[in-house]
Amino acid sequence: MTLTPEPERTAGRTVPLQPLLSDAVIALRAPTQVWSGRDGDLGGTPVDGVYHGDVRHVGALTLECAESAVEYVSLAPEGASHVVFGGLLRGVDDDQPDPKVRLVRDRRVADGALAETWTVRSHLPDAVRVTLRLRLRPDFVTLHDVKAGLAPLGGAPGVSVAVSTGSATASAGPRSFTLTADGATVTAALDGTIEAAWPLDVPARGEAQAAWSLALHDDTLVVRGATGTWPGARLREGDVPPGADPRLGRWLATALDDLDALRLTLPDHPDDDFFAAGAPWFFTLFGRDSLWAARLALPVDTRSAASTLRVLARLQGTAHDVETAQEPGKILHELRATPLAIPHDDVVLPPQYYGSVDSTPLWVCLLADAWRAGMPDDEVAALLPALRGALTWLLEHGDSDGDGFLDYIDRTGRGLANQGWKDSGDSIQWRDGTLAEGPIALCEVQGYAYEAALAGADLLEAFGSRSPEATPEPLRPAALRAWAADLRARFARTYWVETPEGRYPAVALDRHKRPVDTLTSNIGHLIGTGILDAAEERHVADLLLDPAMSTGFGIRTMSTGANGYWPLSYHGGSVWTHDTAIAVHGMHRAGLAEHAVRAVDGLLAAAEGFGYRVPELHGGDPATRAGVPTPYPAACRPQAWSAAAAITCLAVTRSVRTPAAVG
Repeated sequence: MTLTPEPERTAGRTVPLQPLLSDAVIALRAPTQVWSGRDGDLGGTPVDGVYHGDVRHVGALTLECAESAVEYVSLAPEGASHVVFGGLLRGVDDDQPDPKVRLVRDRRVADGALAETWTVRSHLPDAVRVTLRLRLRPDFVTLHDVKAGLAPLGGAPGVSVAVSTGSATASAGPRSFTLTADGATVTAALDGTIEAAWPLDVPARGEAQAAWSLALHDDTLVVRGATGTWPGARLREGDVPPGADPRLGRWLATALDDLDALRLTLPDHPDDDFFAAGAPWFFTLFGRDSLWAARLALPVDTRSAASTLRVLARLQGTAHDVETAQEPGKILHELRATPLAIPHDDVVLPPQYYGSVDSTPLWVCLLADAWRAGMPDDEVAALLPALRGALTWLLEHGDSDGDGFLDYIDRTGRGLANQGWKDSGDSIQWRDGTLAEGPIALCEVQGYAYEAALAGADLLEAFGSRSPEATPEPLRPAALRAWAADLRARFARTYWVETPEGRYPAVALDRHKRPVDTLTSNIGHLIGTGILDAAEERHVADLLLDPAMSTGFGIRTMSTGANGYWPLSYHGGSVWTHDTAIAVHGMHRAGLAEHAVRAVDGLLAAAEGFGYRVPELHGGDPATRAGVPTPYPAACRPQAWSAAAAITCLAVTRSVRTPAAVG
């Protein structure tokens, strides 16, 4: 996922900068999210707002009391979708030291809805009257403009507001919201600001309430909220093995709730849900992210894996289209309602974009893993045509230059320059900091392809008699296994490099077929795929846990020995929780239990430092005695694959804390 800017004043000039998120409060239920300050008000920072899909419906929202300032003293996230803010109304209190008049602001978010209840509680011996006022400003600017720092002050043009008794409706084209404020006087100012005011008589030692809600609507949405409860959400702290680190249970409770809130569906198949990549910028279907989140979550839920596979199979490429990067059999990268423009990078992605080199082999790997984890045979068999398509892409279209390795290159000049999970423009570089030239053949993609070819062979062998289609020669199990063996041998000859940091697989091959020699976390994705032998897997795991790569809060994306290393670089020195979790996932599969446990301990330390809602990424600074990771302040949270990492840590913990292990 790609980083983009947002407008702030710096040294007397306007510079586009992406909003900072690390101190903001979020409540969400996909595809709706609310970002606010720690007092619950919206409008104090550029990211604040009520969003539905890819549009910010409300840009500013405040709670005011006419008789007193509201002094907030508490913030309690009660779940992914529920936050409670607590304040004092000392302007109507008595003159004693103990505060006796409190305001509780209870916020709940649902798909297309926001509701707040304001409760004034008094311990005074006499009744008190207060007037609470809601002010909100309709906005209707795109999420993309907010992220880029291009959101117009005052919101989008063409907003209309209609007021009736106890309610108001704001609209702009196909998007609208309705405020319902029973018992309030509702008005609208000339600038479009909507106000609702409640006079409340609070009895002696009693309470009074005001409540309001927003119903949000957008005809252009390409995703919908999922219904029901995610099966994995039933897992809680009590399911952690006895004697395990208590931080794991706390992280799981938050992570599973976040994953439940991140579930989406497509309108034509509402029963098949998938995980949105993350909030706020990636509240939609991302092939790679949704696949990895479902894969990491497999120990607690096979159903989401199966539904994710079906969703992506329906969108599988069927033709060659340079503009969308579509190819036959290729799995989607990203789905949006409108094109995504990334200012200052000259990038414009079409609404349905296939610019991902790894989604297709990962789709095959997830299908095989889900089948082995208990996905019903008839559901697997129904996906055999998509499996054949994905394997055909692997063999016939994944290699753009004929060197035998899967690679990528943007042929439009407007797409993503890098199409692996590290998709920022400077993510693939040499140890001296020079950027690699494409086509780029990432090391981990070869591992995915090797694993996918063998997994595809197993699936076609197991289900071949169930399918009426004739299997072409290249897709017969023996041919797939031979292709995989050849890839493995060529990888061993081509990718390994020797540098002052040691011997390890290069992050990629560049356009000249030279191994790009930076030591990166990408090599952790090779563990458990089978493309390395056992000694090589152990060696790579050792490197990843060395201080040059391991921070104590997870594994850095780039070694401190590289010239391009910077702890707050998006992909060049930061720590991504899912990235470390993928290495842990591989270590676990490869039988490297001691390495996996050490890496898990780092993730648990990071989870504790972030209050158990782990962001998309954090800084690559080494752990200190304070035990607090450095935030990457523009990082999304929650992020599906960061949350799903908690389940991988649970799987490792369960495996090492069996009765025999703890006996």
